[in-house]
Amino acid sequence: MKRDPTVLVVGGGATGAGVARDLALRGVDVALVDRGGLGSGTSGRSHGLLHSGARYAESDPEGAAECIEESRILKDVAGACVRDTGGLFVELAADDPAYFDAKRAACEDVGIPTTTLDAEAARDRVPDLSADVERAMAVPDGVVYPSRLVAANAAAVEDAGGSVHPHAPLEDLAVADGRVVAADIGGSVDATVHPEFVVNAAGAWAGDVAAMAGVDVEMAPSRGAMLAVDYDDLDPVLNRCRDPDDGDIVLPHGDEVVLGTTSVPVGDPDEYERADWELERCVEECAAMLPAVADADVTRTWWGVRPLYAPDEGDSDRRGISRGFFRLDHDADGVANLASVVGGKLTTYRRMAESTADLVADRLDVDAPSTTAETTLPGADDPERLDAFVDRYDARNPSDANLHPAER
Repeated sequence: MKRDPTVLVVGGGATGAGVARDLALRGVDVALVDRGGLGSGTSGRSHGLLHSGARYAESDPEGAAECIEESRILKDVAGACVRDTGGLFVELAADDPAYFDAKRAACEDVGIPTTTLDAEAARDRVPDLSADVERAMAVPDGVVYPSRLVAANAAAVEDAGGSVHPHAPLEDLAVADGRVVAADIGGSVDATVHPEFVVNAAGAWAGDVAAMAGVDVEMAPSRGAMLAVDYDDLDPVLNRCRDPDDGDIVLPHGDEVVLGTTSVPVGDPDEYERADWELERCVEECAAMLPAVADADVTRTWWGVRPLYAPDEGDSDRRGISRGFFRLDHDADGVANLASVVGGKLTTYRRMAESTADLVADRLDVDAPSTTAETTLPGADDPERLDAFVDRYDARNPSDANLHPAER
């Protein structure tokens, strides 16, 4: 890092990289740091679903509306960082038909387009669907390749004059007179910098970053298991049409499918159990929709930790915690130049980033508006260039590892 940045963004997942990109495009001098390779926290250890919003339509219509809008934007500006596969919500014989009807009505209310398919039409789209399928609902779901998405955002930061520093952990923040006055950064930076503003986008680790400034951010992380298996005959995303539960999503990833996921509370996002029962449960439940995956060869397994924000939350498996995002202005906590952005979904990272950058721009008296909804990401239409960005920022991660074979 050659100089003190105006804004230091801590956390190089999709949201942090998105905040840094948004600010850099507004002409702000910004530096992005992460303790590991970019996307090595939650973003690169997700299942990679590009939500249409249908999953949340009845439980969180506002969040669902954000998803459909952001999904459309990403399909426009992110190119080969995403794949427009479409999706099916599948009702099996054991599922409550009233739930299907309620979801379809909620999607209509939100503005999410749907098409109802009978069992025969559903199997025309996915020949290997279970014989227990009663009907399905087609929605505009898709797939995100988070390694590419994060790396493309980082490349945009540098193109606009900012700096990006993987393997540069934040080690401490110094606060004086109600402001962060210094940040000690180790690893590849190994320096103390003096930013005018700090954005905490550290995801499940946001509480640790905030604590360095004497601020309390109450995270309630939960782990989720995922696995990829050999199967190359699935086009749309499959969602089980029931209340969210273990093993209810199947995503096409080239010659593989990703099966997920679970939700188990964890205390420490770095140290937690990875239980075989979770993988077995994902296979069993996903095979209820797509029986062929039960005997498919497993190519990789991974766990991710959701960056859920829930002060005083007591929900047993944390499924009930909002998947919406929260922008926390720590001026109210006595630190005027610190903000945290927590919660949210990969699909809505750009909106999270814009909201946070709006706050920072206001504090810095920057008049330029956000342009990220209209600005194509670097390399969007060139997969080889995107994958070169992935290597540049050490952003290879389990979620889309089949795009980045070790021998490349």
